[in-house]
Amino acid sequence: MSLPTMRSPQHRLLPLTLLIMLEKEAVENEVFAKKDEGMREGRDQIVPPPGLPQKRTTRQEAIVAAMKHAWKGYKTYAWGHDHLKPISRTRNDWLRLGLTLIDALDTLWIMDLKEEFSEAREWVSTQLHFNLNQDVNLFETTIRVLGGLLSTYHLTKEQVFLDKAVDLGDRLIAGFNSGSGVPFADVNLYSRRASKPKWGPDSSTSEVTTIQLEFRDLSRITGNPIYEEKVNFVSEHIHKLPKTEGLVPIFINAQTGQWRSHSTITLGARGDSYYEYLLKQWIQTGRTKDYLRDDFNESVSGMEHLLAARTEPSNLLFFGELHGGSKNFVNKMDELTCYLPGTLALGVHYGMPKHHMTLAEQLMYTCTLTWLRQPTNLAPEITYFNTQPTGTNEDFFVKNNDAHYLLRPETIESLWYMYHLTGNKTYQDWGWQMFQGIETYCRVENGYTSIGNVRSTVDTKPKDKMESFFLGETLKYLYLLFMEDQSTFSIDKWVFNSEAHPLPIYSH
Repeated sequence: MSLPTMRSPQHRLLPLTLLIMLEKEAVENEVFAKKDEGMREGRDQIVPPPGLPQKRTTRQEAIVAAMKHAWKGYKTYAWGHDHLKPISRTRNDWLRLGLTLIDALDTLWIMDLKEEFSEAREWVSTQLHFNLNQDVNLFETTIRVLGGLLSTYHLTKEQVFLDKAVDLGDRLIAGFNSGSGVPFADVNLYSRRASKPKWGPDSSTSEVTTIQLEFRDLSRITGNPIYEEKVNFVSEHIHKLPKTEGLVPIFINAQTGQWRSHSTITLGARGDSYYEYLLKQWIQTGRTKDYLRDDFNESVSGMEHLLAARTEPSNLLFFGELHGGSKNFVNKMDELTCYLPGTLALGVHYGMPKHHMTLAEQLMYTCTLTWLRQPTNLAPEITYFNTQPTGTNEDFFVKNNDAHYLLRPETIESLWYMYHLTGNKTYQDWGWQMFQGIETYCRVENGYTSIGNVRSTVDTKPKDKMESFFLGETLKYLYLLFMEDQSTFSIDKWVFNSEAHPLPIYSH
């Protein structure tokens, strides 16, 4: 069945019922029937994915051009620094670890940008050092820098990336020196001392539970079990803590190992990737740790019961939050939450309940609307949903302080999973429209900038910052979304960390 070309605004999105119907046979016969294909033991010996480089599609060529444009601006005005400020042609340092360069390494390799990759590798070899007398965030440094180095090592087998990863891992492991074994938020890379964050006494739940893929992978490569032992302890400790139908508060105290009372429950900021890594840890370890699978399934049931809601007038699915000690439902959803359709679909591929795919399809549609109903085709950071008739005929609205777009990848990430698993080209078309929004309203002379107002095509309020995850995640997922041969990065062989860095799946 051919899909209509969606060009005019009034035809940008297919009705949800039609979306679910399209290529249903492909979903049933290909997604569910092949879920065991290639999922056997003996995967510990990983080889780089075949077929790279390969002939690019026209849309991929556009993504590569965007990557080159972003890289050129970064190289010219922010080389070796964390972030480019493309409008003022300066740089921003947060962790002082060359975040953009490290985040971009595997993207450059995947896109076969040999010259750019070579100069980045040279910087890593000669300029990347971790003997910095400053605190860094354990989570951000792990998913971006450690994850980026490990991924690039797996893709290239070049020792320099592993050597740097080991040096960094040996410093970051100090974060686990707490009263409970649950890590502190910050680590000083020079003194190797850990501390609570400056903004409060507790660690974020998503942060202490979204470092497991990376530390486990480091143990598997080096044969040193200490990294994996530390993160296994955290996961097992969290497993034993009381939860609300599988859902967790967003703050935990590193000294006591207990939840902060009256914490919010959300699938967005500070909660999101806890749920993502339950599934991905289970996959990474060859589906051998049953408690991770069980906790994931319980959490999805809790999401359906406590967080799922429908809009007026269009009956769109969204997942809200529980505030005030997890008692009061709030009808808001972060763009960060839009990782969830992809995670649910990935779970179905690995045998999770089939109705999770329906949730994935419906939430994917809602997330896409939060982008394509804006005049810029870009999503706000936070969307509020109408659950009662308002007389406006609008399903959702955006508050002034939430109208910014930070070049985030989450919806595009989920579009890739949905397309990868179904072959439904509608997901590609939606992603292409999002990319057109990025090109039109975020591209500037020396790179790309986040913007402060997605609701106006005239007054977008550029914020003069190009986040590292734009190169590490957003452009990578767009490139993969438009890849003709989706087997190149098979989800039966690779699991992507929370920063889109692919790591191998092991047999146990």
